[in-house]
Amino acid sequence: MAEPHKKAEKIVPASSLTPDKIHTWPFLVRNEFIMGVVTLIAVTVWSILIDAPLESPANPARTPNPSKAPWYFLGLQEMLVYFDPWMAGVVLPSLIIVGLMMIPYVDLNPKGSGYYTFRERKFAVSVFCFGFLILWIFLIFVGVFLRGPGWNFFAPWQEWDPHKVVALTNVDLNMFLAQHLGIDMLRDTVVQAVFGTALIGAYYSLIGVFWKWKSKTIEALQELGVIRYGIVAFLFLTMMALPIKMVLRWTLNIKYIVKFPWIGLNI
Repeated sequence: MAEPHKKAEKIVPASSLTPDKIHTWPFLVRNEFIMGVVTLIAVTVWSILIDAPLESPANPARTPNPSKAPWYFLGLQEMLVYFDPWMAGVVLPSLIIVGLMMIPYVDLNPKGSGYYTFRERKFAVSVFCFGFLILWIFLIFVGVFLRGPGWNFFAPWQEWDPHKVVALTNVDLNMFLAQHLGIDMLRDTVVQAVFGTALIGAYYSLIGVFWKWKSKTIEALQELGVIRYGIVAFLFLTMMALPIKMVLRWTLNIKYIVKFPWIGLNI
């Protein structure tokens, strides 16, 4: 008697299967340990072959030009070019610390928990890499290698001339618009304060605009909720304010967006 016809099994291509996962210990930790040992050997050999660029003993009667902070603080010192001291030295560093502390409470995405992935956490990984590897490391690089006497900017191929004098041509946004667009009313202190405040308010209003526009179509926004989305969006826009301010300073010599001379507050 013939056997009943067996239904052919469906063949699933290997490319569609979920990739295998491996444990952090020992596979990842072992590779990190090996790379750490290699890095330690390289740094040790480098320190033996190349002398540290030590200068003369500190002299309180002679201030070096330029006076630079340790390299790990040069990012903050470079930010002083674009912001007021209270903003560059207090507000923004505090937001960085608070933002990093809030990550476990704001980012509740279960994907990537216990393993490393970029495909499932593109936004989170991209924002962190941009903020740290591009913005922060770039600020340190500029402060170490491209800032010379008088904290002037020098290209890598230029010699650091201690006699270089750069004219102070930086202007505030209201004066820039008054000079180029003929809006003389912006020269008034009160008008420029109101105008600058409205401009910054419009910038941060993008938080609500984007939520209203995409909250029903993007699943990630629905999972975040209004409060956590607002926190993430506020920190993101604040971070992006730094490169915006840098570009305005480099291209148009704009120093401040808004000034409150009555309380010494400049942004």
